[in-house]
This record gives sequence, C-alpha cells and structure tokens, in this order.
Amino acid sequence: MPALILEGGTFRPIFSCGVMDALLDHDVMFDYVSGVSAGITDGISYLSRQRGRNWEVLRRYRHDKRYLGARNLLHDHSIFGVDFVFDTIPNELLPFDWDTFLQYQGRVLVGVTNAETGEAEYLDGMQLDKACTMLRATCSIPIYFPPVKMGDKIYYDGGVADPIPIVKSLHDGNTKHLIVLTQPDSYRKQQSRGTLLAARAMRRRYPKLCETMLSRPKRYNDTVCLCRQLAAKQPENTVLLQPDEPLASFEKDMERLEYGYEMGYNMACARMDDIKRLFD
Repeated sequence: MPALILEGGTFRPIFSCGVMDALLDHDVMFDYVSGVSAGITDGISYLSRQRGRNWEVLRRYRHDKRYLGARNLLHDHSIFGVDFVFDTIPNELLPFDWDTFLQYQGRVLVGVTNAETGEAEYLDGMQLDKACTMLRATCSIPIYFPPVKMGDKIYYDGGVADPIPIVKSLHDGNTKHLIVLTQPDSYRKQQSRGTLLAARAMRRRYPKLCETMLSRPKRYNDTVCLCRQLAAKQPENTVLLQPDEPLASFEKDMERLEYGYEMGYNMACARMDDIKRLFD
C-alpha cells in the first residue's frame, strides 16, 4: 500500500503540515502513516482531517510561555509545557477531533527510542490516549524533555534511533511512498556539541542510548541517501518532498513559519499528480 513517511524536527515540520493540508484539499488519505517526533504528532491531525489545525496551534501558541518557556522547567522539567502542549491544547483550547481520528481504518506507527536498548520501536498510533502519552514519548528530545514511561519501558524521541522510518515501511511490505523530509537537499547532519553533551549526560544511566545518539549523524545521512535512491530509481513509486531552503527547529519568526507552511503546500500541489499515481 502507499505509505506516508514523516520526519520530525520540532518546528521544521511546519513544511510537512503544508504538505498534509494539500493532501486533505485533494482528498488524498494514506492507509499507512509512519513518523517520529513533531512529524507524526502533526500527522495525527491529518488523520483527524483537521485542515489547518497544526498551523493554527503554532499561530496561537508559539510565543505563549505556557507552550515554550523557561518557567516550564519547574513543572514539566522541560522548556516545553508538556501538559499544555499534549493535553490542554488538544482537549480544551483547540480540540482534536477524536471521533474522526478513531474512524481511520489504516495503520499508524509512532516511532520512539527505547532508552534501555537504544533501539527504535514503533507504537500503534490508533491506541493513542487522551493525554497523548505516546506523542509525548516520540517528542521527548533528550535533555529538552523528560523521558516517558509506558508500561515497563522508558522512551525518548523516536528521531534518535530512526529519524526517517523508511526502512521500517519497506520491511512492512510497502513499495510506494510519499517521503516528507524537513531539511533541504544540501543538508548533511554533523555531530553537534549539544548532542555530545546530551550523550555524556545519558551515558551512565542509559549507555545504549548514548551510543545511539552518537551514531545518529551517520544513520541519518545514510537514510536520506536511501530516500534519494528510491526517488531516483523508482520515481513512479516514490515521491520525495523536502524544503528548498533551511527551516529552523526553534524558529521564532511567524512569517518564516508561515513561509515554510506555504512552501510545503505549494510543493505538494505541484506534485499532486505524482502523489495520486502512488495509488494506481
């Protein structure tokens, strides 16, 4: 079946939000949706068919200190207001359409990273609870977020172990893909000082996670290379969309965020015939 693959990136997936709103405007609904971090979190609103909801969340709350601000460290142990983002907004302020979401008949995979093993796991998104626990887990960037416990397992951001879950989709038997990346074609991931510090902080408690964090640049670049190979060798089966220019993970400029959204929307519309052919 055709699959939609979503990269994360904090606010960079505003590009993906534009893509998914274009899909909704053309009545294109994938039966397999997989992603990590903010990518799949935004993807959930695509599955509830709430066009424009993701952009509206950012438009209203990007500069709200309850959403993102240092004082959240006291209550949420994160610069993000975790309860505000994953509970107050979807269940009170800008309601998520749970009824429509639960009518979705396809498969949804939420990628997370097991803190003990350092390996990727893929949770059934249709089991999402009202507190959005698994979305908290897939967005739990080490250091920026506290880990999330589900059952007897501790999870961190899915993008740590598998930033673009295309290999999982191929293993699941999917041969046609719309892959939405949030970095431009020229981007190559380098090891950052922040990651080195975060990995060092995790080393004693979660040594396997530390190893995964340190090996992430190569894994990311190799996966992007695979995505490009699929798009080049099998253009009838793979549509690869990515922004023309960089988008900042913690972008503050609302005009810049809107530009990223429109870039995704317009690019998807321009490739809509190719996207629809994935369903042939």
